[in-house]
Amino acid sequence: MSEKLQKVLARVGLGSRRYMEEVIAAGRVSINGRVAQVGERIEPGDELRIDGRKVAFQIEDEIRRRVIIYYKPEGEICSRSDPENRPTVFEQLPSIPGDRWVMVGRLDINSTGLLLFTNDGELANRLMHPSNEIEREYAVRVMGEVTPQLKKNMTEGVVLDDGPAKFESFSEIGGEGINRWYQVVVKEGRNREVRRIFESQGLKVSRLLRTRYGTVILPRELRTGRWIELDKGDIDNLTKSVELKPRQGTGLFGMAKRRNERMQEKPMAARRGGYLRQQRRDNEGEAQPSEQRRDSRPANTDNTRDSRPNSRPRTEGATEQRSAYPRQERSDSRGDDRGNRASTERNGNTLDNQNRGENKFAPRKPFGSNKGFKKF
Repeated sequence: MSEKLQKVLARVGLGSRRYMEEVIAAGRVSINGRVAQVGERIEPGDELRIDGRKVAFQIEDEIRRRVIIYYKPEGEICSRSDPENRPTVFEQLPSIPGDRWVMVGRLDINSTGLLLFTNDGELANRLMHPSNEIEREYAVRVMGEVTPQLKKNMTEGVVLDDGPAKFESFSEIGGEGINRWYQVVVKEGRNREVRRIFESQGLKVSRLLRTRYGTVILPRELRTGRWIELDKGDIDNLTKSVELKPRQGTGLFGMAKRRNERMQEKPMAARRGGYLRQQRRDNEGEAQPSEQRRDSRPANTDNTRDSRPNSRPRTEGATEQRSAYPRQERSDSRGDDRGNRASTERNGNTLDNQNRGENKFAPRKPFGSNKGFKKF
C-alpha cells in the first residue's frame, strides 16, 4: 500500500498539492534519508522529513476523513495561538490523536457563525481555492439605507484595493429602521471582503454571521461556541463539490453517533465569548479621565443605579443583544428543546471538550502532532 508523496503532504495540511510539488522539486523533502522526487510514492513505515524535520503521516486508506462545524462566537480569533493570549477557535475543538484539524477559511474577530474544520488538508485547500468558486453565505446587519442603486452596484461589481468584487446574490431578510439584515453570497474568501464591499458604498456592517459554506449549512440546533461533527452523507456531498473521491470509513460510528443523536434531542447551551465585551469596558474606562469620572458621580450617597446621572438601565444593552437577528444565535442557558424544532438531519455536538480549565486565556500546548510545519 503506497501513495504519491505530494498527495500525502497536501493532506497533512502543509499546502496545496501543487505547492508541495514545488517544495519536493526544490530538494527540501527526504524519504528514509535520501532526497525525494516529484511523483515518488511513499509507504507506511517510511521516514518523511521536510527541511530536516520529521513529519508524521498516514496513508489515505488508513485515515477516517472527518469534518466538523464550529459556531464561532464574537471575540475568538482564527489562529492556533495568539501572542496577546486572546481566546482562539482551536481551544474549543475536540482532540484528534495522531492527526490535526485544518481550518477552512477564517472569520474576523468581530464576526460569528459557521467555521469548517477537517483532518483532510487537501479537502481544506480545495474548499478555499478561488478556482472552485465555493459559495459562502452571510447574514449581515447594515447601518444605513441600501438603495436600489447601491444594491445594483454591489451585485454588478465594485473595485476594492485588491481587485474587483461583487455579491452573487443579495436579498433583504428583516430588521427595522436604519439597522436591517441582508443575506449575501460571495464566491471568494478574501480578507474582510463582505465588509469592504458594503464600505465601498458608504455603508457600515454592524454584525456579520456566516450561515453556509458550500453545501454545509449552519444547523439551527447548534448553539454559539459549540461544534458538531458531520456524518458520511454530508461529508461526501462536500467532497464531491470539489471533485474529491469519497473515502471508506468516513462518518460517525458507535458512541460518537449515539452522542450526536442525544445532542439533537437536547442541544447544549450557548457558550458566548466575553473577551471583546470586557475589552471594550476596559477601553472605555481608560478613555475617561479619572477626574471626570469623579465629577460624574451623584452628590448623594444612594448606591442605586437609577440615581446616577447619564446612566443606562442594566437591561438596555441586554435587550439590544437579545433582539439581534437571527434568532438561532441567542444564548439559552437552560439548553431547552427549542432548537429541536429545526430539521434533525444533521448530527449533534459532543461533550468531550467543554471544560478546559478556569483560565482559558493561559498559554496552550501546540495543537496536533506536526508542530512547526505551518509555513515554508
